[in-house]
Amino acid sequence: MSGTAATSSNQALACIAAAPVPPRVRQLLEAIHGVAAQVLAPHLQLTTVQLERELFSQAEKARNSQIQSDIYAQIRQLGVHATQFPAWFLDALATAIAGLREPVAAARVPTPARTMTLVNDTDIDRDIVLHEMARRESLRAQSHLQLLGQRFGVLAAQPAFDVERLPVGPYGLCRILRECGERLELDTFAQLQLYHVFERQVLDLLVELLDRLNILLAREGVLPGLVYIPYLPRPSAPRRGGVGTAPGGDAPAATQRPLTQWQGQAPAMSWSAAALAADVVPGGDAPPAGATGPVADTGMAAVHELLNSARQLLARNLQAGGAATGGATAGDLGEMMAALGNLASQAAAAGGVPTAGPRATGTASPAAPAAPAAPTHPVPSEAVASVLGRLQSQAPVPGTRRSFGDIHAALLSQVRAEHGEGAVLSPRDGNTLDLLGLLYTQIQHEVRSTGPAADLLTRLQVPLARAALGDEAFFVREQHPARELLNTVAEAGAVWLGEDDDDPVLLQKLDEVVEQVVNDYQGDEAVFAEANQKVQTHLHSAARKAELAERRQIEAARGKERLEAAKQLAGRTIGQLCQSAEPPKFVQTLLQEAWSDVLTLTLLRRGEDSEEWQQQQQATRRIGEITANPAGEADAALGEQIEESLLQVGYHQDEASAIARRLSAPGGEDAITSKTELASKLKARARLGAGGSKGGAGEDRERPVAARTADEEARYRQLRMLPFGTWFEFVTNQQGDSRRLRLSWYSLITDHALFVNARGQKVAEHTLDALARLMAHGQLRIVTEDRARLIDRAWQATLRALRSLTRGATPEPAA
Repeated sequence: MSGTAATSSNQALACIAAAPVPPRVRQLLEAIHGVAAQVLAPHLQLTTVQLERELFSQAEKARNSQIQSDIYAQIRQLGVHATQFPAWFLDALATAIAGLREPVAAARVPTPARTMTLVNDTDIDRDIVLHEMARRESLRAQSHLQLLGQRFGVLAAQPAFDVERLPVGPYGLCRILRECGERLELDTFAQLQLYHVFERQVLDLLVELLDRLNILLAREGVLPGLVYIPYLPRPSAPRRGGVGTAPGGDAPAATQRPLTQWQGQAPAMSWSAAALAADVVPGGDAPPAGATGPVADTGMAAVHELLNSARQLLARNLQAGGAATGGATAGDLGEMMAALGNLASQAAAAGGVPTAGPRATGTASPAAPAAPAAPTHPVPSEAVASVLGRLQSQAPVPGTRRSFGDIHAALLSQVRAEHGEGAVLSPRDGNTLDLLGLLYTQIQHEVRSTGPAADLLTRLQVPLARAALGDEAFFVREQHPARELLNTVAEAGAVWLGEDDDDPVLLQKLDEVVEQVVNDYQGDEAVFAEANQKVQTHLHSAARKAELAERRQIEAARGKERLEAAKQLAGRTIGQLCQSAEPPKFVQTLLQEAWSDVLTLTLLRRGEDSEEWQQQQQATRRIGEITANPAGEADAALGEQIEESLLQVGYHQDEASAIARRLSAPGGEDAITSKTELASKLKARARLGAGGSKGGAGEDRERPVAARTADEEARYRQLRMLPFGTWFEFVTNQQGDSRRLRLSWYSLITDHALFVNARGQKVAEHTLDALARLMAHGQLRIVTEDRARLIDRAWQATLRALRSLTRGATPEPAA
């Protein structure tokens, strides 16, 4: 342990040496700090270097010279203390470690006081950013933090430490970061940049640090052999379709958490698990995510069998004239047959019911005997790939969009021209192209047909077909590069390139990478990976810009909430006065229209615990005492105080004087200004925070709210517990088209919720009550992580459509 602790500074060692703990614990604390110093010190130095680069980049993009000059000033300020930042951080970490046995209340994260002040806005903003950083990292390193919390509890002779109390946990490191950021004497913008750089440079090493500390303490005899096994609740009754499977067999119910990441950052679904879901293979359990090898092969075999069964049923329905469709309409069957290829041609070529693979069930004979056909022979996959290579070099005809059925027909025509009229695709190649066509059909349900992304998807068809034919695990391999690029382009068409938020830069980048794939792909999947990485780099940059734009919208919404809270408290104060003192009616009007603005502004500027607020409350009570007693005497000092306060909220001198005279005179009388004249002036004046517009949160709250049903009340409570950043899908028309928006923030005071689009721009504001009613009526739904990625939803919809066909039912539409 001595060699490990040698990397710690003298100040840090002295701090730990003075800790009131036993010698054995002190040695372990020194070792813990030494390991942390080894892991973090180089990256703490890189943090300041990268921060300087970020600030230089921001200065080059500055909108004007003043902003640029301010950023350069921050860069110079950073250079003064940059070399000291790592030492500051590690010394503060030593102080936190040395305070291991301090009382729990002293080590907790301090919560900001709920005061309605404008002074601490930047502090609250920084707290929000740091809290979100720590929350993300705590989720990523949950098991490591659980183990280390137990071991730190042993060192402190206390119960296990929770994640917020751990000095080397994400919350502890973020607290230290804030302290060190303030010592750098940077402005708020530069400190926020520091936080983001720290997250990339240092917090990415958190799992490694926690792992090394757990190994160190276990080796030193602190709970050796301790393991973390999360509790997995068992279902009360077995379900058809496997343990823990949600209705429909799409994904485990436990994984259906609200999606909060920005577009392009959602977790990927296991395609092999979806293929082996219980409704695909009756009685089977879904494999774990990331399954490969025999499990993935079994999943692909199940999909082939399902596809063959669907093709046979469609063929029988076609030969029977649609007499046994089981409720499926001609349009449904026509769409599915187009996606499965030219079924009639296959049936004629095969001389009966087409059997595209060796696992075709053939449970029923055709409704009518088929005419004899010429013998067929499958073409080798190499020949098919060669034909597709030639088709790839042929650009689509401008103004037309070919389907996979067109590609299938062109491929079959070329193959027969080279290998004879009896040439057909092998069962595996035919199934692969049919599955890809089905997948494309489901993707096109969500992509705007008139948008530019539809053309990009058309250009990708042939390279994707070559990639699928060249890799047997294309549909079950986790995060296949070609599928990832397809998802990126499709999501751009469904989300980023909407009618109201076109992104020309993104469109240009997508066009470049698609052209690169079409020109360069010759069987090397690295072409897809490189192209997708280029787009992802742009999307991540766009997500960061969206986060900044969203933050500005949240700041404005939080300002409105503070204003509304201050208005409510001012209104309650005046209401209590009017009820207890019962001043004249016109005085009550002046209090509610003018004096309430004074109280509101005082709350916003100074807070509820300030001396100024206490003075205004005393003045309010004094107003009630004087105006309620017609036989009393006027209070000149009170009148001056009222007049000065009204001038601060923007009243003209003559208006402020007239109001002050009435509020400080017995009975609220004034011989100079009449009630009619003063009332007209008040009516023409905009209230504090109204901005000259009508309506607002306060008026919405005054409107009576209709009683909610039980379902609506349950939805309302659910909404009040959702994390900020949850994505929602709003149904926009009767056809079921939806628009995805992000719930950036909501207020439990005003009941208002703020929604932004994928670029962080404010789109709408709704009340939680209205959202609950929309959810109860199916017009609004929460986007969960298992349904986040478009290509994953398309794969699930493809499997559901095939299952519906094999059961003789109408194919289900894409969700």
